[in-house]
Amino acid sequence: MLLNDVVETSAALAGTRSRLKKAELIAGLLSTATEPDETAIVVTYLSGELRQRRTGVGWRTLMDAPEPAESPSLTVEEVDQAFAELAEMAGAGSQARRRAAVDALFGRATEAEQKWLRFLVGGELRQGALDGVMADAVARATGIPLEKIRAATMLRGAAAPVAVAVLTQGEAGLEQFGLEVGRGVQPMLAQSATSVEEALGKTGTPAALEWKLDGIRIQVHRDGEKVVVYTRTLDDITNRVPEVVTAVLELDAQQVVLDGELIALRIDGRPEPFQVTGSRTATRAATGPESVPLTPYFFDILHQDGEDLLGLDGAARHEWLSKLVPEERRIPRLVTDDAEAGHAFFLDAVKRGHEGVMVKSLTVPYEAGRRGSGWVKVKQTHTLDLLVLAAEWGHGRRTGWLSNLHLGARDEETGEFVMLGKTFKGLTDELLRWQTERFQELEERRDSYTVYLRPEVVVEIAFDGVQTSPRYPAGMALRFARVLRYRDDKTPEQVDTVQTVRAIHEGGGE
Repeated sequence: MLLNDVVETSAALAGTRSRLKKAELIAGLLSTATEPDETAIVVTYLSGELRQRRTGVGWRTLMDAPEPAESPSLTVEEVDQAFAELAEMAGAGSQARRRAAVDALFGRATEAEQKWLRFLVGGELRQGALDGVMADAVARATGIPLEKIRAATMLRGAAAPVAVAVLTQGEAGLEQFGLEVGRGVQPMLAQSATSVEEALGKTGTPAALEWKLDGIRIQVHRDGEKVVVYTRTLDDITNRVPEVVTAVLELDAQQVVLDGELIALRIDGRPEPFQVTGSRTATRAATGPESVPLTPYFFDILHQDGEDLLGLDGAARHEWLSKLVPEERRIPRLVTDDAEAGHAFFLDAVKRGHEGVMVKSLTVPYEAGRRGSGWVKVKQTHTLDLLVLAAEWGHGRRTGWLSNLHLGARDEETGEFVMLGKTFKGLTDELLRWQTERFQELEERRDSYTVYLRPEVVVEIAFDGVQTSPRYPAGMALRFARVLRYRDDKTPEQVDTVQTVRAIHEGGGE
C-alpha cells in the first residue's frame, strides 16, 4: 500500500467530526491492505503513532529535509522499515547516518507526505482516529460485533494487534486476547464533574470517594518474582521505580495485577509538585544524590493468583484489594451517600495538597480503556484573566484558523506582560472563527507559524495548577490550561499578575 493512500485518508479523517464517517474511511482503507504486517502498520499510523517508540529523529532534522518528490512512490512497509532502522542507530557516526537515512526517506516523499510524516514523528497528528474509532472501523470492515472487538482492544492494550487478528483470522482471532499477567491493559478512565454532588448523580449512591493524587498512574504486574510496572500509556518503567517493585514483592500473592498511583511526597507528607514526580519517573537511574523517593498507592486490583477480577463490581474488587494490600499502601477512601460528607472529604484532600477526589460506583466492573460514568473525578480548578500575546495557525481540522494561544500575565514591578504558556483547548468553532478574524485586525507582526498581537484581548483561563518551567520568562507554566471565555469587559491593565500566579505555585497549587 502506498503511503499516499494513508495520507489522503488521514486528511479526510481530520476534515470530519463524524465518528461514523471516520469509521467508514478507516474501514475502506483497511479493506485494501493485503498482508498482516501492512494492516498493523496502517492501523498504527491512522492511530497517530509510529510502531517504533523512539526514532532518535529531532524536529530540526525533519525540517531540513530535501526537496519533496513530484509523485508518490513510498509504501507503508518501506516507511516502517526506515523508522525501524533509524531507531537502531547508535554510537559513533550515528548522527550522520541518521541524517542520511532521513534524507533518503524524505527525498522520496511528496510535499503532502513530508508534512504528514513530520506530524506523525512529532506526535502531533490530530485526526481523531483513536482506538474507539478504530474498533468501530474494524467491526465495520469485518462484521464482527463491536463489543467483542472493543473488549479485546482494551485487554490487549492496543488496536493494531486486534485489527490484524480479526482481519486475517476472523472472529476466531479474538480468542487470543484476554488479561495476561505481565502484559499491560488499558486503564479504566474517568469522566469529570464540577462538584461531589454532581459526581454522585452520575455514579449513583452510595459511592466510594478516594483522594485524587497528582502523580503518575501505574499498573503493576507480578508473576512470581518478576514485576513489571507500566504507565498510563503502557510504557515499561520498571527499572526506574524500584520502590514499586519492592512494595509489590512484599505482598502475599504470586500473581497480581494492581492499578495505582505513584507520587513524590515531602517530609511532612504533602505532595511534591507534579513535575518532581514526573522528572524522577522519567529518570533511568533511581539512585544517587538527585534521587527523589517515590511512594506507590493502589486503588484497584484486576487479577490475583489465577482469578481475573475485572468483571467484579467495585465493592467486590476493593474487598480483594483490602485483604491483600496494607492500608498504608491504599489511597484513603470514604464510602457515603451524603454529598455534604463527600464535599468535606474533597476539601480535606485539597487542604492536604491533592488535586481533589475520585468518585467511584460500587456496582460497575473494571471497564478497561472506557470513560464511563463508573468513575468521576472532581478537581480543584483555578481561573485567571490573562492577555493573549499571540496565536499560532492550526493544522488538521483547524487549518486556516488561528488556534494555539500564547498567554501572558502582568508583572506588577515592570508593567510588562510575561508569557505563562499556551493553550488550544476549550475553543469552539465559533470562537476559532471570531479570533482568527479579530486577531488579524490586532496584528503587530507575524512569522510563518504565529501572529503576534497588540495587547488588547483578555481571556479567562481555567487551569489545574502551576509548575516550574524554564521555557517561559516567569519560570512557571500553567497546567492543563483551557479557554473559558473572552472578557470584553476587562482591559489589559486588569489581567492577573505574575505575582498572583507565583503565589498559587508556592502555595501548593501545582
